[in-house]
Amino acid sequence: MPNMSLEKNKMAEQAPDVRNKNFGEVALGYTEEQAIDEAKRCLNCKNKPCVSGCPVQIDIPAFIAEVAEGRFEEAYKIITKSSSLPAVCGRVCPQEHQCESKCVRGKKGEPVAIGRLERFVADRHNAMTHTEAEKPAPNGHKAAVIGSGPSGLACAGDLAKMGYDVTIFEALHLAGGVLSYGIPEFRLPKSIVQQEIEGLKALGVKIETNTVIGKTVSIDELMQEEGFEAVFIGTGAGLPRFMNIKGENLNGVYSANEFLTRINLMKAYKADASTPINAGTKAVVVGGGNVAMDAARCAKRLGADVTIVYRRTEKELPARAEELEHAKEEGIKFAFLTNPVEITSTENGWAKSIICEKMRLTEPDEHGRAKTVPIEGDFTEIEADCVIMSIGTSPNPLIRSTTKGLDTQKWGGIIADEDGLTTREGVYAGGDAVTGAATVILAMGAGKKAAAAMDEYIRNK
Repeated sequence: MPNMSLEKNKMAEQAPDVRNKNFGEVALGYTEEQAIDEAKRCLNCKNKPCVSGCPVQIDIPAFIAEVAEGRFEEAYKIITKSSSLPAVCGRVCPQEHQCESKCVRGKKGEPVAIGRLERFVADRHNAMTHTEAEKPAPNGHKAAVIGSGPSGLACAGDLAKMGYDVTIFEALHLAGGVLSYGIPEFRLPKSIVQQEIEGLKALGVKIETNTVIGKTVSIDELMQEEGFEAVFIGTGAGLPRFMNIKGENLNGVYSANEFLTRINLMKAYKADASTPINAGTKAVVVGGGNVAMDAARCAKRLGADVTIVYRRTEKELPARAEELEHAKEEGIKFAFLTNPVEITSTENGWAKSIICEKMRLTEPDEHGRAKTVPIEGDFTEIEADCVIMSIGTSPNPLIRSTTKGLDTQKWGGIIADEDGLTTREGVYAGGDAVTGAATVILAMGAGKKAAAAMDEYIRNK
């Protein structure tokens, strides 16, 4: 019998005053009973509007129908026809702006909890299934993937399923890209990421870590000397931006990229960490995206009193509503319409405070977006012995500077068509390396498109 409740099944979470002191996962997932009950809220629409909102085109009604009948493994098989990382996507995708935003149930209540159901199905499979995936028959062709983040893993997974001999080249010592170094443990446990990666290895994907393309080996050498017939660039956008204000070079000032990498990849939050990090007693995070929320919530867990400074209002905040809600629950403070102009220092060169100019919004322009302008003479000073800059990133210039015939945008993004083809024959790119910082699932969608185009290119060649 269908469940016509207007509300989603709630998902259990750690209490805010408990979780803000540990790095354990905040959301605890559905039980089997909750998953079946939630799945019965789906109307199984014939035109499948939710699928149109999914960048990797999962057959959402089909997998939910299997969940509703308790056939969880069948649901998993449907999801993994389209997605290589279901346990990851079920946790970090902005479903509220994608598949769930198209759900018919959302017109008169809350949409079906598609993301929570995807997470449940993937987690149950990973917990219950211990047999290795069957390797596809090899097709005799080789393809290289640069970067083991979401776009690279999606591309490699799809190519491996087609029978390609795929090698991923990763600059760091651990695969996963932003999934490993950027997203905190309390949102995405690293054991989940590595389990998904092991699943790709079982398909035959090889991963070479500590390999910096452009230094260790070039794309030209991969294609001309090592026999790779096509290459996908999925190196992300890991080069942090700064505001170029006075005091940004002080001790205690970090980019969010460095701060999160040291916490997530090097486990700086542990007492015996070889690379500890100081979040101070009063930390200020500059920015309003998901990365800013992640950095702020990490600093809180390290014992700091944390304030997020954002130059617009809460309405314009780009972070997911869920991340904003969790940050507020955990005691993160916010200073809106506030823009840093200087970081002051102590006598020994450490950050002491951040001076900010108060802002106001203008009338919206022809595109409907209001600009921020300073209120003359209106400044505020916030005490801060730790400042974390989270105002965006751009692609690393190393690959574009060492690869012949690879054109890029002025801001550094690689130029590629809708299938990922760059200006260099046989070289494809996708994800943040092309678009700038975006979401995990959009990067995966780009990787899947590129895999299909690479397959067609190699077969026709």
